[in-house]
Amino acid sequence: MPRSKRIAQRRFVVRKSSIHGRGVFALTHIAKGSRLIEYTGERISHEEADERYAEEQENSPHTMLFAVDDETVIDATRRGSSARWLNHSCASNCEAVDEEGRIFIETTRNIRPGDELTYDYNLILDEPHTPAVKRAHSCYCGKRQCRGTILGRKR
Repeated sequence: MPRSKRIAQRRFVVRKSSIHGRGVFALTHIAKGSRLIEYTGERISHEEADERYAEEQENSPHTMLFAVDDETVIDATRRGSSARWLNHSCASNCEAVDEEGRIFIETTRNIRPGDELTYDYNLILDEPHTPAVKRAHSCYCGKRQCRGTILGRKR
């Protein structure tokens, strides 16, 4: 298939983001409720994730890990898809959907070309969500509804 035809069929691209590092951006109109991509990577235990990244990420909340359930974490730094580049936003336009242990990113509203695709990380930590912890997990989405952190509400 010619390169131009492959590009025309792509719905999104990874490039520099004003939110954080790289981001995923729509190349075309995408309808609400569309399944975009599966969040893939190496499936490991929470213990393995802690061993791999505890020291490396000690002073950085940035990882490419997705907790599927109490036993499984997807490490997208290893064989991960472009979904690993979706940034957090407090006013997101996508959501992560768990389908029998597989994580898919789907749109929650109509998307225009050029829009950055985001979802709410809603990160819950085992430790208290103190002001210092919230600052360490700051949000940079810039939306009017921004809560200032990628952390979610504790249950």
